[in-house]
Amino acid sequence: MDQLQLKDFLRYRFLSSPKFAPGGARAAFVVTSCREEDNSYASFLWLWEDGRLRQLTGLGKESQFIWEDDMHLLFPAVRSKEEQKRQEAKEEFTSFYRLCVSGGEALPAFTLPFSVSQLHHISGSRYLVEGVIDAANPDYYRMDPEGREKVAKAHQENQDYEVLDEIPFWFNGQGFLCKKRTALFDYDVETGALRRLTAPLFSLDSLAIVGQTAYFLGEEYRTKPTGHDSLWKLEGSELRCLSAQLPVQGGQLLSVGERLLLLGSEGLRHGLNENDFVYTVDTETGALSLLRAEEENMYSSVGSDCRYGGGEPCQVRGEDVFHLTTRWGDSHLYRLSPDGSSHPVITEHGSIDCFAVSPETDTVLLVAMYDCKLQELYTYNLTSRQLNQVSHFNDACLAGKYVAEPQPLRLESCGLEIEGWILMPKDFDPAGTYPAILDIHGGPKTVYGPVFYHEMQLWANRGYFVLFCNPMGSDGRGNRFADIRGRYGETDYQNLMDFTDAALARYPQIDPKRLAVTGGSYGGFMTNWIIGHTDRFACAVSQRSISNWLSFYGVSDIGYRFATDQCGGDLFHTPETLWAHSPLRYAQHVKTPTLFIHSDEDYRCPMAEGMQMYTALVDRGIPARLCYFRGENHELSRSGKPKHRIRRLQEITDWIESYTQFPADGKDNT
Repeated sequence: MDQLQLKDFLRYRFLSSPKFAPGGARAAFVVTSCREEDNSYASFLWLWEDGRLRQLTGLGKESQFIWEDDMHLLFPAVRSKEEQKRQEAKEEFTSFYRLCVSGGEALPAFTLPFSVSQLHHISGSRYLVEGVIDAANPDYYRMDPEGREKVAKAHQENQDYEVLDEIPFWFNGQGFLCKKRTALFDYDVETGALRRLTAPLFSLDSLAIVGQTAYFLGEEYRTKPTGHDSLWKLEGSELRCLSAQLPVQGGQLLSVGERLLLLGSEGLRHGLNENDFVYTVDTETGALSLLRAEEENMYSSVGSDCRYGGGEPCQVRGEDVFHLTTRWGDSHLYRLSPDGSSHPVITEHGSIDCFAVSPETDTVLLVAMYDCKLQELYTYNLTSRQLNQVSHFNDACLAGKYVAEPQPLRLESCGLEIEGWILMPKDFDPAGTYPAILDIHGGPKTVYGPVFYHEMQLWANRGYFVLFCNPMGSDGRGNRFADIRGRYGETDYQNLMDFTDAALARYPQIDPKRLAVTGGSYGGFMTNWIIGHTDRFACAVSQRSISNWLSFYGVSDIGYRFATDQCGGDLFHTPETLWAHSPLRYAQHVKTPTLFIHSDEDYRCPMAEGMQMYTALVDRGIPARLCYFRGENHELSRSGKPKHRIRRLQEITDWIESYTQFPADGKDNT
C-alpha cells in the first residue's frame, strides 16, 4: 500500500448541513474542499434526489441555505459587482439568491441591511430573521445610503483601536464582539416591510415556531450576560414576555407538534458542562415541566480534523425529536418520544456528524464517518432499518493508501474503565522497535472515537504507534464521568499514564525511550501538565494550550466563567487553587523538549498561555520552539487556511521525528 502524505487532506471533501425540502422527496447539502491555489475553501450546494446526486452551484461560495418551497433554495451570496463594492466598503448587508433545483441560474431574491445569521419561514411571504446588530449604532439598518456611508467611513477611521466596556469582549472565530447583539426581525419578502422585534441590547439565543406563533430565548444585558435567558412569545404582531428569567442556563427551543420543548441545564450538579435536561414549556405562562432527565448529551462530540461545516444536532418529525448523542467513543442517532423516553435508531460504530429526517417519508439522510473512512452521505430507512452509502466523494483520496484500523484497548484506571485505541504503524514488523505518540483530545468534554483522523493516520504512515483514549472528563458516559471540576491534572493525568503503560504492555515493540505527547486546547493543557510531572516523554507538542488559570480568567472568551467553574477556585479569594492547577506552576520541573503551537486570533486559549510556558522553558535552558500563526484562531487544525494546516502538521511531525527517529540499538524501523 502507498503511504498517506501530509498534503493528501487537500483532496478531501467535507460534507455538511443536509436539509430536506418540505415535501421530503429531495434534500440539499453542502460539499466543501480545499483550494490550495488561493489558500481557501470552496463550498458548493448539492442535491440528493431519487438516489442520485447532482451539483447545484459552481462559484464555491455557497455554504448556507434554506428551502423556500419544495423546488427553490434561498442562499446568501455576494455575486454582483455592486455587491462586491459594498462589501469592500465594509457596508453591512446580506443579499439572498433564489435557485430552482430543476435547473437555471440563481437569481437575486432580496437584500437585508445587516449581517443575517438565520432565516425562519413563519407563513406566506413572512420570515423571522436573525441578524447581527451593533448596539452602539442600533439604527444602522434604517439608514439611507448616505448615512451608511458615513458609518463605514467612521469605522475605517477608527479601525486601529477597539473600545471595550463589557464581557465577553471577543469570541473565538468571531473577533471583537463588544456591543454586538443577535437581533430578531420580522420581514415580509413581498412588501419589504422590516420590523425589529428585540431591544438594542437584547441578544437572541434560540427560536422555534409552533404553527404561526414564534417563541424565542435571549437576554438583554449591558456589561455581562447572566446566562439565564428570558422567554418571549410572538403571536401575529403581538410580542410579550412569558418569563423574565428562566432557571436554566442558555437553552434551545424545539417546536414539536403543538408542543414547545426546551433543552437546558441548571448547572447545579455538574457546572457549565452539565448535559441538558428536556423540559415542556407552557406556551401561555412560560412555566417549565421536566420531561427527560437522562445523563447523556443530545449532540455529537466525537472529534476529527476531517470536517468543515456542521448541521443541526436535533430535528423534529411529527411528535418525535430525532437527536444525536455520544455514547462512549461513538455518536448515534436516537429518537425522543412524546413521553420523554429515548430510543436508539442508528448505533453503528463511528460518528454521525449531522443528519436530516424527511418530513414525509421514512428516509433519514446522514453525513457520517464509518469504517475509518472520510465523510460520506448515507441513507437510513426507518421501517426497513437499512443503512446505505449513497456518495463516494472521498473514495479516490484513500484508494491504495495505508489506513490504520483503530485497535481498541480498554483498561481499569483509578477504579474507572477507560476506553482508547491504538493505530499500528505502516509495514509493522513484530521483530522491530517503534516510536509512539500519545495524542490527547480537547474539551475536556469531547471524545476520541474509531474515526479517521488525518494527523493520526499520517503519523501511523510515518512509522509511529499512535495512542489515544478518553480519560475522565471526557464526554459520552454521563455527567459524573465528565465532571472533573477542581481535579484537572489528577485522575485524568493518571488515566493517560495508565493507558500509555497498557499500550506498552500490549505492544512491546514500542520503544519507551521514543515516546512523544501532544494535544490541543484541553489536550494542550494536559501536555503542559504532563511535562511538569514526568520526563518519560522524549518530546512534546503543546497546541492552543492553557498554562495559567489566573491569566486565563481575564483573557479567554470563556475564561471569566470557565476558569472559576472548572477549577473550583476564585481569582480573588482562593487564587492558590487556580495556581495549584496551573501547568506553569510546575514548569520548573520540565526537562522535556517542547514545541508550542498558537494562533494570534485564538481567543479561547490566547497566545499568552503558550508564551508563558515557552518562556519558562527557554529561561531554564530547556529546548523549546514557539510557532504561531497570524490570522488563525482556535480552529487552526480543523478549519485553518490550508497552507497553515500543512505548516502546522509539518512543524509537529518534524519536531517529534527529531527526537524519536532512531531506537536505542541504532536501527531505524521507521
